[in-house]
Amino acid sequence: MTPTLTGLAPILSSSVRLLVLGSFPSLASLAAQQYYGHPRNQFWLILGVLWGMDMHKMTDVQKRGIVVSKGLGIWDVYQSCERQGSLDCAIEKPVLNDLAWVQTQCPALAAIAHNGGESYRHHRITAALGLPVYRLPSSSPANASWSLEKKIDAWRAVFSL
Repeated sequence: MTPTLTGLAPILSSSVRLLVLGSFPSLASLAAQQYYGHPRNQFWLILGVLWGMDMHKMTDVQKRGIVVSKGLGIWDVYQSCERQGSLDCAIEKPVLNDLAWVQTQCPALAAIAHNGGESYRHHRITAALGLPVYRLPSSSPANASWSLEKKIDAWRAVFSL
């Protein structure tokens, strides 16, 4: 039997200008109750390079504080799903988060970026919010076709807008 999993609460504030949407947390992230909690996920490494700080050595509380101070929001497109393991290709019976709700919570929201292809599959929903929508290469360790340098360049292009 495939377990039904519930995602994490969003990291949002009224000052969020850019929302990064993943697909659904890995098992490691769910166990730690923190976004991008798998040690090989490059999300925090990429942000650290972009912001000039070593975020891997920070606590989750410190990371959240910096994210909010930088006007970044973090959430996932899926509220829940059934999945064995952590791969996006194993997601079954996904339930979408209420992405339109974010606009009511984040009046400064100016753009949405999808972290990876599974998240980007729902770009029509986010585009319907009337904001620019971008596709980022996945920060997941499963995305080995992109070098870290190429990922950083792609993320930098979106974060500099």
